[in-house]
Amino acid sequence: MKRVGVIGGGQLAWMMGGAARKLGVELVVQTPSVNDPAVAIALDTVFASVDDAIATAQLAEKCDVITFENEFVNLDALSLLAHQGVCFRPKLEALAPLLDKYHQRCYLRDLGLSVPQFFAVEEDRSNSGLGFPVVLKVRRHGYDGQGTFIVKDPETLKQKIKSINTKSRICQKNLLLEEFVPFERELAVIAARSVSGEVVTYPVVETQQEEQVCRRVIAPAHITPELAAEVEDIAHTLLNSLEVVGVFGIELFLTADGKVLVNEIAPRTHNSGHFSLDACETSQFEQQLRAVCGLSLGSPAMHCAGAVMVNLLGISTESKSDYFSKLSLLQQIPQAHVYWYGKIEPRIGRKLGHVTVLLDNQQADSVSAIVNTIESIWYFS
Repeated sequence: MKRVGVIGGGQLAWMMGGAARKLGVELVVQTPSVNDPAVAIALDTVFASVDDAIATAQLAEKCDVITFENEFVNLDALSLLAHQGVCFRPKLEALAPLLDKYHQRCYLRDLGLSVPQFFAVEEDRSNSGLGFPVVLKVRRHGYDGQGTFIVKDPETLKQKIKSINTKSRICQKNLLLEEFVPFERELAVIAARSVSGEVVTYPVVETQQEEQVCRRVIAPAHITPELAAEVEDIAHTLLNSLEVVGVFGIELFLTADGKVLVNEIAPRTHNSGHFSLDACETSQFEQQLRAVCGLSLGSPAMHCAGAVMVNLLGISTESKSDYFSKLSLLQQIPQAHVYWYGKIEPRIGRKLGHVTVLLDNQQADSVSAIVNTIESIWYFS
């Protein structure tokens, strides 16, 4: 039996619980709060922030290998542990070019992958000739739309940079400016790489955002086989270049002229892969544990014609009893699989759970009908 340490105790670690039981793996979690979702499924917990390397040393004493649920870590501090023999998967060298979004963009570009135009924000230039609108991003720690701003004119850009500097004490050198891509749709793919270098990719999916937060995932995406193969090639190129062990989520833009641009890389399991829990032979969470434990990878194939996943976000006017009554209605949808993460602070926009509905066909009207049913129950009833 392997004992796996997980840095981070949110829903991504919580969803490893079923896979861990299936594989006979014990999970030990490092997370700040006793109320975090993964505490309920962990054999043991180290209560500390995920960037606390002293706590990670304690975690290492309790397990055989350490993996990551999020990327908000201090690599310099963790590298001291790695030099002492602590096994991290993926290795820290694979994370190094990805945690800063500017460095990530540079890495992807230098690897020959197509990305949006980008610049580091500097004192002597406002938008570096990109034109407007532009996308302003905080280079570290942004997720679920946090730290990402679409800016429509020069004056607003100056004010936004000033506001970020004042409120969060983030200096300009920690900001990234990108061209705004008028994409036709957003795509994503989950890919995994084993200790032996085997790479598998899940079906390419379409993601749909609301307020820059993922709201829906449609699997598989309605794209040509040629485009799907191109996305899979991108995943293979990236994972093999980094020599990762584990699961990565890759977000992409598909432009109106059929060009694929890499948007962002998540060096962990990802929201766009939640459908795999119910629609695939091997979920992304089982795949992560298989990879980090040195096991052979499982099949990522879907066992149904399609699936739609809808995130259940916090709504300001809802009480816990309201949420639970809505969950009961969602569970009555045919072929629905409902997940509630058990977070005690259901604030606005927070990911509180998700529902996946398996489809008997891939017709667009059936996807739209399912989405409308779910969202009318959760958001509009």
